[in-house]
Amino acid sequence: MVWTTLAHHIDLGLLREAYRLTRKNGAVGVDGQTAKEYAKDLEGNLKALLERLKSGTYKAPPVRRVYIPKGDGKKKRPIGIPTFEDKILQRAVVLVLEAVYEEDFLDCSYGSRPCRSAHQALVKVWQELMRIGGGFVIEVDVEKFFEMLDHGHLRDFLDKRVRDGVIRRVIGKWLKAGVLEEGEVQETESGTPQGGVISPLLANIFLHEVVDKWFEEQVKPRLSGNAFMVRYADDILMVFSLERDAKKVMSVLPKRFGRFGLSLHPEKTRLVDFRRPKRTSDEGSLGQGSGPAVFDLLGFTHYWGKTPKGGLAVKRKTARDRFGRSLRRVVRWCRNNRHLAIRIQYHTLARKLQGYYQYYGIIGNQHAVTRFLYEVKRVWRKWLDRRSQKRSMPWARFVRLLDRYPLPEPSRARLAVPIAARP
Repeated sequence: MVWTTLAHHIDLGLLREAYRLTRKNGAVGVDGQTAKEYAKDLEGNLKALLERLKSGTYKAPPVRRVYIPKGDGKKKRPIGIPTFEDKILQRAVVLVLEAVYEEDFLDCSYGSRPCRSAHQALVKVWQELMRIGGGFVIEVDVEKFFEMLDHGHLRDFLDKRVRDGVIRRVIGKWLKAGVLEEGEVQETESGTPQGGVISPLLANIFLHEVVDKWFEEQVKPRLSGNAFMVRYADDILMVFSLERDAKKVMSVLPKRFGRFGLSLHPEKTRLVDFRRPKRTSDEGSLGQGSGPAVFDLLGFTHYWGKTPKGGLAVKRKTARDRFGRSLRRVVRWCRNNRHLAIRIQYHTLARKLQGYYQYYGIIGNQHAVTRFLYEVKRVWRKWLDRRSQKRSMPWARFVRLLDRYPLPEPSRARLAVPIAARP
């Protein structure tokens, strides 16, 4: 069904809800307006915003572009920061469009969807790999997806479900708003700024047509063995029980993505033999095959390992690059804030550790999260010791400081329970 009237759902009540859901402590856009300033006349601002939307006089401001470290920190990823009012309107449009597209999106899609998370995607991968006994894994890496997303194809995909004039007009304005970089506004012919509220939904709509439906409706019926796919935003993983199926799909992937103006990274897109390894000796060592059978997904390295009962299972540990990136952030913070009161440093580091545990504290990853805690303690002591020219924080004194300010330990109860079994 094609929806031709949806904008009437965006009223003052929905804008209030969109304001409530919008982060209030985010970076400011090109107008420099903060959430606190906008809230001083909230009702008046929302009424004016609604009137401009419905009358078609709303002008989408350019997005302020900043760069954040990517991966190992050697490269940077562009992030777009809309104005606070633009975030509210984008959130309102997302609330309406989600009601339409959640009926269409497939179970293989997990990124930026209500009640879905990266942990659920990881559980799905683990369960399916254990069910089919491993297989041949294709890691799909789309080069600069958010920068190269084709506007023409996106409009065609939107035409299939949403043709409301008001909503389509404002989406078009966001796509053409441009970016502000080094004081100059640059026009955007393709892509959607990564960081905008509307961007993840538009990306899901695009990849739903390009990959998800194609894999389920055209690829799987033509395969000889089992196969499944998991996608989190533009992180895509395809698994096949038969090598010939995997090679067949691997050969057509560049053509499929190229048809819609996208290209695959020639080195990061790869085929991995992830079949269950065979034992090669009486001691129970695992056969190496042609190389280490591992792959990375959503910050975790997946590998085959032995269980306490002597069996084999797919295990997950923090990926090396993610471990290093998280630790570098702690090093940078401790170095720049070493002169703050120790109590303030302690509370901030405790929050950072809790956030790290919440994501990386999954079953089987006890060693990695415990090592991260050790490294954080070592880094904290190092920079406390350099608060002055005199070395004032030997390990003995630091141990006494930890007795007074104990950094949180990873919960063994959480690490011992599979993610799928948690509420």
